[in-house]
Amino acid sequence: MNVFVTGGGGFIGSHLVEDQLHRGRKVRSFDVQHPFQQQWRDHPHLQLIHGDIRDAALLRQALDGVDLVFHLASAHLSLTTSEEDYWAINVKATEDFVRLCQLAGVKRFIHCSSVGIYGTIAQPPANEESPCYPELVYEKTKLAGEQAVSQCYRDTGLPISIVRPVWVYGPHCPRTAKLFRAVRKGNFIMVGNGQTWRHCVYVADLVAGLNLCAEHDAAIGQTFIIGDHVAVTVRQLVEEIASIMQVPPPRIRVPFSVMVPISKIVEVLFTLRGKEPPLSSRSLRFFTSNSSCDITKAKTLLNFTPQVTLKDGLQRTYAYLRQAGQL
Repeated sequence: MNVFVTGGGGFIGSHLVEDQLHRGRKVRSFDVQHPFQQQWRDHPHLQLIHGDIRDAALLRQALDGVDLVFHLASAHLSLTTSEEDYWAINVKATEDFVRLCQLAGVKRFIHCSSVGIYGTIAQPPANEESPCYPELVYEKTKLAGEQAVSQCYRDTGLPISIVRPVWVYGPHCPRTAKLFRAVRKGNFIMVGNGQTWRHCVYVADLVAGLNLCAEHDAAIGQTFIIGDHVAVTVRQLVEEIASIMQVPPPRIRVPFSVMVPISKIVEVLFTLRGKEPPLSSRSLRFFTSNSSCDITKAKTLLNFTPQVTLKDGLQRTYAYLRQAGQL
């Protein structure tokens, strides 16, 4: 089987590429860069293609003979990326790409979206039918990208599935590494009381869910939330991280009323300098936005069962970060 992975050089994509190689499939990994795949560079079944998802000519050529596509490439949570680029990459390029896949004779198309499309979940847990109220440009464009993929399915019959991951963590994730470092150094700031819900999934379980979508006919034309069995509070999450690293749990706590204006000022100052701010209104969503979802549909139609507990996943992540010298 010939597999094409867009965003194959990223956090999730690099794990997915490795998984597909272990399954004995021939993989073409498409991304602007491939920082995590040096060890696989000489693998006989791996082809690294460097390119922009907006390059239709390159994609048309690269799709020749492809059976299965995993579309992970997107503009993702960067404040230095313009709003125009978010719409160009997450919506227009996605729409053009899925149409190219249909014309190329691709047999299955798996689109990776995000539970961020729900915005603030008023009545958790959310399921696949819950209303979407996206607030950030990333969330709005991911929802529009979903709609473009679904429209292609209705228009052409291309067998598609849409996956909405919850908060994904694990090796290669810069956000996970940043969280571990902050807790280890004792400078993690708890905004609010830490009782908002954070639904997590270890990257290996997400990869398993993506693959189940590619293998089950029941997944065609369907959307699935992929996450752990249950959500935890932000406080529970950071205290578990502290316990694993054998450091004191975070003690610094700041009210929302203080942190919100500070984050806006920092965001403006850093954005004007063309740099990613260490604190922003977006990053505050980690503390303010309930993220609790229902994975019953994935369990029922895909027989999906998370295999990695939160504690085990965090321990694996800590071991990787220590070995990689990222703490």
